[in-house]
Amino acid sequence: AALPGPAPADWVQAPLDPAVRAVLVGFDEHFSYAKLCQALRYLVRGGPDCLLVGTNRDHRLPLEGGAAIPGTGCLVKAVETAAQREAFIVGKPNRFMFDCVASEFDVDPKRTIMVGDRLDTDILMGNNCHLTTLLTLTGVTTLDEVRGHMDSDCPARNSLVPDYYVDSIADLLQVLGE
Repeated sequence: AALPGPAPADWVQAPLDPAVRAVLVGFDEHFSYAKLCQALRYLVRGGPDCLLVGTNRDHRLPLEGGAAIPGTGCLVKAVETAAQREAFIVGKPNRFMFDCVASEFDVDPKRTIMVGDRLDTDILMGNNCHLTTLLTLTGVTTLDEVRGHMDSDCPARNSLVPDYYVDSIADLLQVLGE
């Protein structure tokens, strides 16, 4: 929705739904200043009892040919900055999503592999959940980044190192066929 008038004093006059108890920030190709204003108003009105939830912190989404677009993390950061508080992230690398799946299904971490193309979300979540991790080099991560983390003395950087890597997920087809 558009802002309800030409001036900031008008923008805070739009009605708020009294039932809203949380602001969820996810991928939104129509994210706008008006939505940011409404999110802030709900969070200020509800105070700490109004949850601020983000789906993920991906800063870029890779496209073919090396191009990228801003990811959901950019939108989450905008709302966090306006609200002056941090969102609870339900997606990777937080283990919340894994714990939800594991509570519904018989998941054995020793027999589970996390496959992904990002160190800071996919691989970190896999390592946080004590899963075997496999990095595909078809996303935003390069092998040089992996080596840099591997050679570091920093535990936080070491937690970004995958157990295995492949150039492409298609490389697994040969292994799976054996």
